[in-house]
Amino acid sequence: MKKSPAKKKALPEFDFSKGVRGKYVERYRAARVTVQLDPDVAQEFPDSASANEGLRALLRLRRGESTI
Repeated sequence: MKKSPAKKKALPEFDFSKGVRGKYVERYRAARVTVQLDPDVAQEFPDSASANEGLRALLRLRRGESTI
């Protein structure tokens, strides 16, 4: 028989009473760029690392650099 999860209380050394909700949200939003990929493109680039690698290769080709 599973026990029901007990309510967890914050440890006494963590005092969030003076915390401000969303204090850094604007800074975070300004630093992130979100791009929506079409499904056929997303199949080829399943994660951000592979998408960035592909885009960088395209930029090198456009600049005329031969190394990929």
